[in-house]
Amino acid sequence: MVVREWKDCVGHRFHDDFQGLENWTRESDVLAELAADGIAADFECHAFDRGAIFDPHGRPHLVQGRRPLFYLLRRGSAEGTLDSALLAQARAAGVEVVFGDRVGSFAGVGVLAAGPREAGVIAAGHVFKTGIADGAWLALGHDVAPGGYAYLLVQGGRGTVASCMFTRFREQAKYVEATENFFRAHVGLEMTNPRPFGGYGNIRLPKSAMQGGHPVVGEHAGFQDALAAFGLRYAIRSGVLAAESILDGGDYAARWRAELGRTLKAGIANRWIFNTAREPGMRLAIGRLARRDTGDLLRRAYDLTPLKQLALPIALRRYRAPLADPSCSHENCDCVWCRHGDHGEARQPATRLHMEEES
Repeated sequence: MVVREWKDCVGHRFHDDFQGLENWTRESDVLAELAADGIAADFECHAFDRGAIFDPHGRPHLVQGRRPLFYLLRRGSAEGTLDSALLAQARAAGVEVVFGDRVGSFAGVGVLAAGPREAGVIAAGHVFKTGIADGAWLALGHDVAPGGYAYLLVQGGRGTVASCMFTRFREQAKYVEATENFFRAHVGLEMTNPRPFGGYGNIRLPKSAMQGGHPVVGEHAGFQDALAAFGLRYAIRSGVLAAESILDGGDYAARWRAELGRTLKAGIANRWIFNTAREPGMRLAIGRLARRDTGDLLRRAYDLTPLKQLALPIALRRYRAPLADPSCSHENCDCVWCRHGDHGEARQPATRLHMEEES
């Protein structure tokens, strides 16, 4: 088996920043799920079963689950990151990995996993050293993250702070500054040797996730939570489903629809509800999360209930249209997507959430 990577190293688009491997959309623990698929959790990984969410008025609400809400890990090419660990595991299994090899087309059996093709969400902020205590903090409100959320993650003297935005990309510097000022005031954020970083994500509901007869996985297929933009679990699981379909000749499209389709659709409906409810809805939702087992409540939020099935066609129509926000026109713009996006020969306007109804 050969993996052809067109960048010069593993985890090229990441910056040693913290990310979360979510543990709430399924009944099974995500690390047990990885182990069942033959993937060892030999990367630096820290379980977080609690944290604090700030409502749009800046009031903190403590949240906690009976099991880990997410596992904190680092992304990039450095030792201890998820990316470097998966590379080592692949090579130990006999996989040949070729870097700096961009493939335009190929014949035979293969999986496409080229990452996001569009920017529906961006995150921008800093990675840094710090002396503040370990913790996870989330802040909601359009003053810090329009359409999204701001976050601060600290573990073992390392930290990542960012604004995760679903719109107003061109104003990212404004929202990064607002985010950092917010966490300075409310958490006591201190940063030593901060380094800027940025990332972007692609969210859509594909018709088949097949291209040229090849399975498409991860963000290349658009597999990402439309509400919170968590995609790691979808990326890994879709890769496993693609491999299984090749090995046994099964139907990849049928498999991902059966296993991932309902939560992907629920995420789309959740995004529409979130945008419709606005800040009063945010305050109501945060209050509920703080009063109950947060993991259990989040898991139920990703059930495709009859109400969400009714909302889904509306949400699909709402997010099929190209992004109308002129803040990211790809002309004289220095947002994360325009500076770092892996654009094709002709750059297309970014979409907010490019959805396609299934055939």
